[in-house]
Amino acid sequence: MSLFTTEHSKTAYLVDFALYEAAVAVLTAFLLVAGPRGQRLEIAVFVGVGLVGWTLIEYVLHRFVMHGLQPFRRWHAKHHQQPTALIFTPTILSATLITILVFLPALALSGNLWRACALTLGVLIGYLFFSITHHAIHHWRADSSWLKHRKRWHALHHHAIGESGYFGVTSAFWDHVFGSARRQHAPPTWPARR
Repeated sequence: MSLFTTEHSKTAYLVDFALYEAAVAVLTAFLLVAGPRGQRLEIAVFVGVGLVGWTLIEYVLHRFVMHGLQPFRRWHAKHHQQPTALIFTPTILSATLITILVFLPALALSGNLWRACALTLGVLIGYLFFSITHHAIHHWRADSSWLKHRKRWHALHHHAIGESGYFGVTSAFWDHVFGSARRQHAPPTWPARR
Protein backbone atom coordinates (compact mmCIF):
# COMPACT_ATOMS: atom_id res chain seq x y z
CA MET A 1 0.00 0.00 0.00
CA SER A 2 1.40 3.39 -0.97
CA LEU A 3 1.34 6.27 1.53
CA PHE A 4 0.16 8.58 -1.24
CA THR A 5 -2.65 6.53 -2.74
CA THR A 6 -6.03 8.27 -2.80
CA GLU A 7 -8.38 5.28 -2.83
CA HIS A 8 -8.20 3.26 0.36
CA SER A 9 -9.52 0.18 2.06
CA LYS A 10 -12.35 0.69 4.52
CA THR A 11 -9.88 0.19 7.40
CA ALA A 12 -7.42 2.83 6.14
CA TYR A 13 -10.31 5.19 5.46
CA LEU A 14 -11.61 4.82 9.03
CA VAL A 15 -8.10 5.11 10.50
CA ASP A 16 -7.84 8.59 8.94
CA PHE A 17 -10.92 9.71 10.89
CA ALA A 18 -9.57 8.09 14.07
CA LEU A 19 -6.17 9.79 13.74
CA TYR A 20 -7.71 13.23 13.32
CA GLU A 21 -10.16 12.61 16.18
CA ALA A 22 -7.18 11.60 18.35
CA ALA A 23 -5.20 14.67 17.25
CA VAL A 24 -8.12 16.95 18.17
CA ALA A 25 -8.53 15.22 21.55
CA VAL A 26 -4.80 15.32 22.38
CA LEU A 27 -4.35 18.95 21.34
CA THR A 28 -7.51 19.96 23.25
CA ALA A 29 -6.28 18.14 26.38
CA PHE A 30 -2.81 19.68 25.99
CA LEU A 31 -4.26 23.19 25.81
CA LEU A 32 -6.65 22.61 28.72
CA VAL A 33 -4.11 20.93 31.03
CA ALA A 34 -0.80 22.59 30.12
CA GLY A 35 -2.01 25.88 28.65
CA PRO A 36 -1.69 29.03 30.75
CA ARG A 37 -4.90 29.52 32.76
CA GLY A 38 -4.76 33.28 32.35
CA GLN A 39 -4.88 32.92 28.55
CA ARG A 40 -7.88 30.58 28.26
CA LEU A 41 -10.07 33.22 26.58
CA GLU A 42 -7.30 34.13 24.14
CA ILE A 43 -6.72 30.44 23.38
CA ALA A 44 -10.46 29.96 22.75
CA VAL A 45 -10.44 32.95 20.38
CA PHE A 46 -7.53 31.47 18.43
CA VAL A 47 -9.36 28.12 18.20
CA GLY A 48 -12.38 30.02 16.83
CA VAL A 49 -10.23 31.91 14.33
CA GLY A 50 -8.72 28.61 13.17
CA LEU A 51 -12.16 27.06 12.81
CA VAL A 52 -13.53 29.99 10.80
CA GLY A 53 -10.27 30.14 8.86
CA TRP A 54 -10.75 26.49 7.91
CA THR A 55 -13.87 27.39 5.91
CA LEU A 56 -11.78 29.66 3.68
CA ILE A 57 -8.95 27.11 3.48
CA GLU A 58 -11.49 24.43 2.48
CA TYR A 59 -12.90 26.66 -0.26
CA VAL A 60 -9.48 27.72 -1.64
CA LEU A 61 -8.12 24.16 -1.59
CA HIS A 62 -11.19 22.74 -3.31
CA ARG A 63 -11.52 25.44 -5.94
CA PHE A 64 -7.91 26.23 -6.81
CA VAL A 65 -5.92 23.14 -5.80
CA MET A 66 -8.30 20.20 -6.24
CA HIS A 67 -9.76 21.68 -9.43
CA GLY A 68 -6.64 23.44 -10.66
CA LEU A 69 -3.27 21.85 -9.84
CA GLN A 70 -1.89 18.45 -10.80
CA PRO A 71 -1.64 15.84 -9.36
CA PHE A 72 -4.47 16.99 -7.06
CA ARG A 73 -6.78 17.71 -9.98
CA ARG A 74 -6.35 14.16 -11.30
CA TRP A 75 -6.91 12.70 -7.82
CA HIS A 76 -10.02 14.80 -7.32
CA ALA A 77 -11.36 13.93 -10.78
CA LYS A 78 -11.28 10.31 -9.63
CA HIS A 79 -13.57 11.28 -6.75
CA HIS A 80 -15.97 13.00 -9.18
CA GLN A 81 -16.05 9.84 -11.33
CA GLN A 82 -16.58 7.56 -8.31
CA PRO A 83 -18.33 9.68 -5.66
CA THR A 84 -18.96 6.80 -3.24
CA ALA A 85 -15.46 5.30 -3.49
CA LEU A 86 -13.32 5.64 -0.36
CA ILE A 87 -11.11 8.37 -1.81
CA PHE A 88 -9.47 10.96 0.40
CA THR A 89 -6.29 12.94 0.78
CA PRO A 90 -3.61 10.67 2.24
CA THR A 91 -3.24 11.30 5.97
CA ILE A 92 0.53 11.77 5.73
CA LEU A 93 -0.01 14.54 3.16
CA SER A 94 -2.84 16.36 4.96
CA ALA A 95 -1.05 16.20 8.35
CA THR A 96 2.19 17.44 6.81
CA LEU A 97 0.42 20.33 5.06
CA ILE A 98 -1.41 21.35 8.25
CA THR A 99 1.89 21.34 10.13
CA ILE A 100 3.84 23.26 7.46
CA LEU A 101 1.12 25.67 6.34
CA VAL A 102 -0.73 26.31 9.62
CA PHE A 103 1.21 25.39 12.77
CA LEU A 104 4.73 26.51 11.79
CA PRO A 105 3.66 29.89 10.31
CA ALA A 106 1.39 30.52 13.33
CA LEU A 107 4.28 29.74 15.66
CA ALA A 108 6.71 31.93 13.70
CA LEU A 109 4.30 34.87 13.40
CA SER A 110 2.93 34.80 16.95
CA GLY A 111 6.06 33.59 18.71
CA ASN A 112 3.68 31.80 21.09
CA LEU A 113 3.26 28.02 21.30
CA TRP A 114 -0.22 28.29 22.85
CA ARG A 115 -1.59 30.53 20.11
CA ALA A 116 -0.07 28.33 17.39
CA CYS A 117 -1.53 25.18 18.98
CA ALA A 118 -4.93 26.84 19.44
CA LEU A 119 -5.08 28.08 15.84
CA THR A 120 -4.00 24.64 14.61
CA LEU A 121 -6.64 22.99 16.81
CA GLY A 122 -9.32 25.16 15.20
CA VAL A 123 -8.13 24.16 11.73
CA LEU A 124 -7.99 20.48 12.77
CA ILE A 125 -11.55 20.64 14.10
CA GLY A 126 -12.62 22.25 10.83
CA TYR A 127 -10.81 19.61 8.77
CA LEU A 128 -12.34 16.79 10.81
CA PHE A 129 -15.81 18.35 10.50
CA PHE A 130 -15.24 18.70 6.73
CA SER A 131 -14.14 15.04 6.47
CA ILE A 132 -17.17 13.78 8.38
CA THR A 133 -19.53 16.06 6.45
CA HIS A 134 -18.10 15.00 3.09
CA HIS A 135 -18.40 11.34 4.08
CA ALA A 136 -22.00 11.90 5.25
CA ILE A 137 -22.87 13.66 1.99
CA HIS A 138 -21.80 10.65 -0.04
CA HIS A 139 -22.68 7.77 2.28
CA TRP A 140 -25.43 8.63 4.77
CA ARG A 141 -29.14 9.23 4.48
CA ALA A 142 -29.93 12.84 5.24
CA ASP A 143 -32.09 12.98 8.33
CA SER A 144 -31.46 16.64 9.17
CA SER A 145 -32.35 19.65 7.05
CA TRP A 146 -28.74 20.88 7.33
CA LEU A 147 -27.34 17.65 5.86
CA LYS A 148 -30.04 17.60 3.16
CA HIS A 149 -28.99 21.10 2.17
CA ARG A 150 -25.27 20.17 2.16
CA LYS A 151 -26.02 17.06 0.05
CA ARG A 152 -27.98 19.14 -2.48
CA TRP A 153 -25.21 21.79 -2.59
CA HIS A 154 -22.50 19.18 -3.12
CA ALA A 155 -24.56 17.37 -5.75
CA LEU A 156 -24.71 20.67 -7.65
CA HIS A 157 -20.91 20.75 -7.50
CA HIS A 158 -20.56 17.19 -8.78
CA HIS A 159 -23.10 17.71 -11.57
CA ALA A 160 -22.12 21.24 -12.63
CA ILE A 161 -22.32 21.72 -16.38
CA GLY A 162 -19.55 23.80 -17.90
CA GLU A 163 -17.67 25.84 -15.34
CA SER A 164 -17.87 24.22 -11.93
CA GLY A 165 -19.00 25.89 -8.76
CA TYR A 166 -20.37 25.09 -5.30
CA PHE A 167 -16.93 24.42 -3.79
CA GLY A 168 -17.87 24.76 -0.12
CA VAL A 169 -18.63 21.45 1.52
CA THR A 170 -19.32 22.58 5.09
CA SER A 171 -20.46 26.10 4.20
CA ALA A 172 -21.78 27.99 1.18
CA PHE A 173 -20.48 31.32 2.52
CA TRP A 174 -17.33 31.63 0.37
CA ASP A 175 -19.18 30.45 -2.77
CA HIS A 176 -21.48 33.44 -2.35
CA VAL A 177 -18.59 35.80 -1.55
CA PHE A 178 -16.56 34.73 -4.61
CA GLY A 179 -19.49 34.18 -7.00
CA SER A 180 -19.10 30.43 -7.46
CA ALA A 181 -22.68 29.71 -6.42
CA ARG A 182 -24.42 29.43 -9.76
CA ARG A 183 -28.13 29.00 -10.32
CA GLN A 184 -28.92 25.49 -11.51
CA HIS A 185 -31.64 22.97 -10.95
CA ALA A 186 -30.84 20.57 -8.16
CA PRO A 187 -29.62 17.22 -9.49
CA PRO A 188 -30.51 13.99 -7.78
CA THR A 189 -28.32 13.10 -4.80
CA TRP A 190 -26.42 9.85 -4.44
CA PRO A 191 -28.00 6.77 -2.94
CA ALA A 192 -27.27 6.55 0.76
CA ARG A 193 -25.25 3.63 2.05
CA ARG A 194 -25.36 2.56 5.69
